[in-house]
Amino acid sequence: MSVRDAGPPIALLVIVVVLSLLSPQFRTTGNALNILDAAAVLAVVTCGTTFVLLLGSIDLSAAGVMGASSLVVAVLVENSRNNLDLGILGILIAVVLAAALGCVSGLLVVLLKVPSFMTTLGVSAIGLGIATLVFDGVQPGVVDPSLRSWATGRLLGLTYLTWIAVVCVLIAWFVQRYTRLGRYAMAIGGAEEVLALSGVRVGPYKVAVFTMAGAFYGLGAVMVTSQLGSGLVQSGASYTFASITAAVVGGTLLVGGRGGVLHSTVGVLLLTVLTNGLVLIGVSPYVQGGVQGLIVVVAVAVAAAPLRHRNQVVK
Repeated sequence: MSVRDAGPPIALLVIVVVLSLLSPQFRTTGNALNILDAAAVLAVVTCGTTFVLLLGSIDLSAAGVMGASSLVVAVLVENSRNNLDLGILGILIAVVLAAALGCVSGLLVVLLKVPSFMTTLGVSAIGLGIATLVFDGVQPGVVDPSLRSWATGRLLGLTYLTWIAVVCVLIAWFVQRYTRLGRYAMAIGGAEEVLALSGVRVGPYKVAVFTMAGAFYGLGAVMVTSQLGSGLVQSGASYTFASITAAVVGGTLLVGGRGGVLHSTVGVLLLTVLTNGLVLIGVSPYVQGGVQGLIVVVAVAVAAAPLRHRNQVVK
């Protein structure tokens, strides 16, 4: 582990110690469990964002993709608006829809050579359009007891959502560490031209990464729907920026080729701990936003300092 890799975990530890000294309530077991539960959805969404960042690309589609998946799952499982009750099949359809939208982003990037932040922003708008059409002026409430139990049921003190997030992080780490897709994603972000010259067709791997990211967003949307108890067009509104922030704070570079799922997970915990602690010590929500923004700027500046020559070209 390099000094740069050790930075985010050390920062997390320092923040935990400081907040524990400032707030006795922060250092309780119950609050620790609350922090893990609060980090669950962001951790899943950040898994998808991380792989796109490893490519050296930016994905701004999470909000729209999550909105579409949230409404679709809400009307396909047992709900207050229609007679459908597809159960687990409804959840799978919502995740597949999100993966399809991610695939569209990847195809546009690869085939049309359009910058990723533009294509994904457009796909986000498509997702929000789908969500609005499905919403149709009536918010569907989720009645399905199985899906609702994701947010209410507990195992070893943690909600099922948290255990789902743990499984997702482990799967994402395995993909990054032990599969060709994960290794090539890292290599594309580090030196795409060299990889292409070695005979690897990078296009299909880029599309696969965006598709996988979409699937993570879709699952995150299902988790949010379980928490809210209804489908919501804006269910993913805060996660686009938050997931990129968490990944960057954890040590995944915006220019690609460095970092990974475990780095980003540390970033998720750091942001969640910071938000929780600032609330407990009575800091104004407006100040909280400023503090988080400052942390992002500092993290990006520190990470990018040794790589200024690569930052001359933004993918």
